[in-house]
Order: sequence, then structure tokens, then C-alpha cells
Amino acid sequence: MARSARAQEEIRRFLDIGAVQVAELDLDGDEAVLRPGPGSPPVRHGEVFVLVRQGGRPVGTLLARVPEGADAKSVLAARARAECAPAPAPARAPGAAGNPGEAAESGEAGESGEPPYTSAVIATRERAGQLARALDSLLAQDHPRFEIVVVDNAPVTSETRELVERKYAERVRYVCEPVPGLAVAHNTGLAAVRGEVVAFTDDDVVADPRWLTELTAPFAADPGLACSTGLILPARLTTPAQVLLESHGGFAKGFTPRTYDPARPPGDEPLFPFTAGRFGSGANMAFRTAVLREVGGFDPATGAGTAARGGDDLYGFVRVLTQGHRLRYTPHALVWHHHRETWRDLETQAYGYGAGLTAYLTAVLVNRPALLPAFLARLPRGLAHARTLTAVRETEGGGAPGDHDVRTHPWPRRLSRLQRRGMVYGPVGYLRARRALRARVEGAR
Repeated sequence: MARSARAQEEIRRFLDIGAVQVAELDLDGDEAVLRPGPGSPPVRHGEVFVLVRQGGRPVGTLLARVPEGADAKSVLAARARAECAPAPAPARAPGAAGNPGEAAESGEAGESGEPPYTSAVIATRERAGQLARALDSLLAQDHPRFEIVVVDNAPVTSETRELVERKYAERVRYVCEPVPGLAVAHNTGLAAVRGEVVAFTDDDVVADPRWLTELTAPFAADPGLACSTGLILPARLTTPAQVLLESHGGFAKGFTPRTYDPARPPGDEPLFPFTAGRFGSGANMAFRTAVLREVGGFDPATGAGTAARGGDDLYGFVRVLTQGHRLRYTPHALVWHHHRETWRDLETQAYGYGAGLTAYLTAVLVNRPALLPAFLARLPRGLAHARTLTAVRETEGGGAPGDHDVRTHPWPRRLSRLQRRGMVYGPVGYLRARRALRARVEGAR
């Protein structure tokens, strides 16, 4: 197929992607409670992306079609009971003991103990409407002791400050950071917080009421834990771009709790710890405050708003792991993310993800040159992984979005090419961002 004809076919396929409803279904014994997703209307007939909960906790997702005239709750509950039953916890011999990392691996950590005093940080820039929605969800958290800090990054107007002062008064602290860049803003938040744990999320999410508790409780259970990440699901699937992204995994990392321990590298992760994208995403992450400050926070030359385009969260994950600390992924800590809505958004996102991936790797090696031998030893497999990551992904049966291992819509070649171009650009972008920061510091003297 000629290039132009192939491009036209990709566009046609993209425009043919239909909207999908978003809902959550809580199974509790023989009962089931069906609710629309945050900001969504009640479920009707048609395709529905469903988060399945068991006793309030997320256990899986599925995609189902509700026939016209059928009872949506009955149809979805039957599918959920058949497909999303939680796996039994690994058995432990009576009286056997393990270290905290082993307990977290098996899902036992975080079940008891009060979560530590936590600071929730949101960096934002000129998106007051989205920010208000995110702040409302944070103020509804069931965490016993927490504060909220908003970092207004390189503001052009006073809209964000006025929103915080007018609507949230003393419940939210406002901090202004004039230097653009997500990592810079996060570091400003890190310097301002008072909590033992600092959690980060974005202004385009709605946090589940138990998000902060579930994300931070593991720190009380495991003194060696330095970072935790959680589950990110789509708040809406109304545009082709949103459905396509979620069909290829979105930001979700699955429903199995897992602890990554540098003292016991995972056998199924030969590139560990340099595959930071497996660990989680910046819209749902928390760090032990003292540890994150000890490693210098996030590299200010990474992240959205800089020439590096991204990678600040991945840098943070690898930095704490390479200092010998553990990282835990827990699907019980949930935020609903408002995915980008247009084809142009996807193009920007694909290029930015590619750039952020190699930018963060460059940042890690610049700041920790001693890691170079370990990185070079993993480089051949890393290149193979990069080729797989940016390959044109065709459909594989039916089911997604819902089953994040099954795809219903092919990933366009143009997006794969943009991601590869971004990966080539990433190191250059990082070095440009470092020079820009240096020039700004020198100009301020």
C-alpha cells in the first residue's frame, strides 16, 4: 500500500472508533452496585468499559456490550463474576516469616497500620477548571492526616491563585514556581511539604476516595519502601483518541500488587531498573519525603514544559531504586485520568513519551555515572525492547479496552514513527533543557 493510501486508511480506521461508556461495578457477595464513571451519565445499552471492584477494591476491568432493553447491572455483574474473580493470595506456611518486601509482593503489606502524615502535591498551569475538579476529589479523601499543596507553574494569569484563594481558602496551600517545567514544579512542592510522605498527581485526574490511603499505607508497613505507585484508569472514553490509547494499555499497570527490590532484581525484568515505565506513572506516585530529598528530587531538566518533553517521574523511580530502596505498585490506589481528546494530542503524546524515555535515561547517567557499566550491559536488550515498544501494534482479538493485554484497534504507524523520533531526540532535548536552566540561573545572578 502506498504511503499516502496507508495514511488515509489509518485515518479512516481512527475516525471509525466509537465512544465507550465508563462505569464501575462493586461486587459484594450476591449483591452488585453499578455506578457511572466520574462525570459520566448512567449506563445505557451499548459498549461499556467497567472497573470491577470486590468489597470496594479494584480487581479488574472488562469491556462488555449491554443489549438494548437489558438490565445493565445484571449483564455486567454476570460477566464480572465470570471473568474478574480475584486470584487467591499466595499461601505461606504456618509460622513462616518474611521481610516487608516479600509481604508487599504478596499483597499483604498496607493491610494494617495507619498511613503516615502525607502531603499531596498538584503542579498545574492555566487549567483552573480541571484543577478544581481534581482538588474536590482530593478534599474527599478518607486519609486521616494530609495536606494539599498546589504549585502554579510559570503562570501567565492569576486564575489559579484566585481559584485556590476564593474556593479552597485554608484547605489548600498555594505556591508559585516561575520557572517552567514539571520537575521544577515538583521540586518546589517537595521543598514546601510537611508530610512524611509526599504524593503527586495531576490536575486532569479525579482521585478515588481511598486513593491517598491506599497509596501511602504501604510506607507504614515497610520501612525500606521509598516509592509507591498506583492504578490509572480512563475517566472518559468519548473520543477516538481516548479509546485508542486505552485499547493499547493506557496508563494501567495491571491488578497485581508488586514490589520491586534492588536487592532481589526481578527475574522477569532483565532490564531492571531501567524499564521505569513498568513501575507506574507520575499522575499516581508517592515517595518517602526524606528519601526523595536525599537523592536531590527530580532532575529539573526533565518533564513537560522543558525541551526534554517528559521523563521526570521515570527519573524519580530509578533514582530511589538505585539508592537501594524498594518501590511498590498497588492497584488499590486508583485515580481516574482524563485522557487527551484529539489526534493531534496523540501525536504530541507519542513524541513526548519517546523523548521522555531517553531523556530520563540520559539524566540518570549524567547524575549517576557509576551506573553506566550496568546500563551498557543491558543496552542490547534495551534496544530490542525499544523496537518492540515502538512497533506497529495490530489488533489481537477482541476485548480491549478492558483487557489491557488484548487490542481491538491497531496502533497507527505514524504514532510509532513519532515515538521513535522522540526517542532519538530525547538526549538532545535533555541537554538543551540543562543549558536553558544554567542560562536562567546565570542570568538571575
